[in-house]
Order: sequence, then structure tokens, then C-alpha cells
Amino acid sequence: MLTKRIIPCLDIKNGRTVKGVNFVDLRDAGDPVELAAIYAAEGADELVFLDITATVEKRKTLIELVKRVASQINIPFTVGGGISSIADVSALLNAGADKISINSSAVMRPELVTELAGEFGSQCVVVAIDSRFVEGEHIVHVSGGRTATERRTLLWAKEVEERGAGEILLTSMDHDGTKAGFANELTAKVSGSVSIPVIASGGAGNQEHFLDSFTIGLADAALAASIFHFKEVSIPDLKNYLKGYNIPVRIEK
Repeated sequence: MLTKRIIPCLDIKNGRTVKGVNFVDLRDAGDPVELAAIYAAEGADELVFLDITATVEKRKTLIELVKRVASQINIPFTVGGGISSIADVSALLNAGADKISINSSAVMRPELVTELAGEFGSQCVVVAIDSRFVEGEHIVHVSGGRTATERRTLLWAKEVEERGAGEILLTSMDHDGTKAGFANELTAKVSGSVSIPVIASGGAGNQEHFLDSFTIGLADAALAASIFHFKEVSIPDLKNYLKGYNIPVRIEK
């Protein structure tokens, strides 16, 4: 059985790690290079780095910072923010990323998913979906969650899989930063509609929430930020907790 992955997320603004609630009210959460090294040492399965204002500010991801983070870790490293071309991805892979995450650019030009999968392989392409429940529908949002689209979350998840995405990073904007638990119903629907891995994101507040994301949400991985950054939950403790419930996780010897 494939192990379930625990993934800390570094949301980056102005070179610092930040964290907010429902994508707003950001506060400083520390130095991304230091945090990355800590998480790798603690047994995180992967690390995600999202330059959360790159798209809005119409600029590229912070390459030098990506290099510095990559130099400190020995686990798979996914980078997102402001990526819109094969050249952007090449630069990030050369800087030390293993995978890239695209969101707004994929919604604006879905062919990008196909192009990147063709050039770099599906295993390299993560499509991030920021979803909010609006008038009875789960709706895809872009530009750091600022802008609603006409796309329905489930249909978009199916489309990106068909276009060659290797993984989906599903963030519930309604749950983000609330620490009230993941959007397990939505995650289970997406997981059940695609055959590629789905990463649950948004709402982690305690160890039980991770258990629920795997058992109820049917997630392949669970991503969190503030509870790790502010040391409310440690990765070794979390993995031991999950193992106690027979969730297959990788534990360092």
C-alpha cells in the first residue's frame, strides 16, 4: 500500500514565510530556508513552496530563494507561483525543484498542462485548485484566491487529469487557516473522480484532522502550514499518531 504523505507548505511573500486565514490577514511565520531544513530533518515526505503573490504582481517565482531552500533539503520539492511557460519550469527545475505547481496559468490556458506534461512528464506537473463554495457550487478561484472563475472544481479536476497533470493540490478556501479540519467531503469527491493523487489542503488544526483527511477525505497526502510553522503539531508525533490508526506512513529509522 502506498504511504500517505505529510507535506508542510511554505507560503512565501516578500521572501518570508507567511500564513493567513481564508487567504487573507497574513502574518509572518519565519524564514523559509530555516523552516525547510527543520521539516526535512523531522521526516516530512515532501515540501511545497508557493510564491503567493507572484501571479498578482505579474512576476516570476523567486529563483534565488528556491535555490537556497533546495540546498537544505533531501525530499521532493514542489514550487509554484507565477509559472506560465516551459522556460519558467526549466528555470525552477534547474534551481532545485522536483515538481512545479500551476494554478491561475492553467485555468487561463489549459493547454499549458498538456505542454508541461509533454515536456517534463506528468510526475512533474501538479495542478493546484483553490476552491470556494459559492451558491451551492464548488468554484475554482485564481490569482491567490482573489478571483472567482466559471469553472466547477470537480469538472476542472477531471480535465487537468485528462490533460496530463500528475497530481492535484486541492485547497478549500473556506477551510484555509481555520484549523477546523480539512474539507473532507469535497476532497473525497475529487479523489473519487480522478485516478491521480490528491493532496488535501486547508484547515488542519490537530492530528485527528489528518486522520480524517485520509479516512474520510480519501486524500493521498495532506498539506498544512501554520500548525507546523508555529509548532502546534510536530511531524514525528503526527506520523506516530497516524501509524497508531494503521495509516501507512514513512517513519525515519
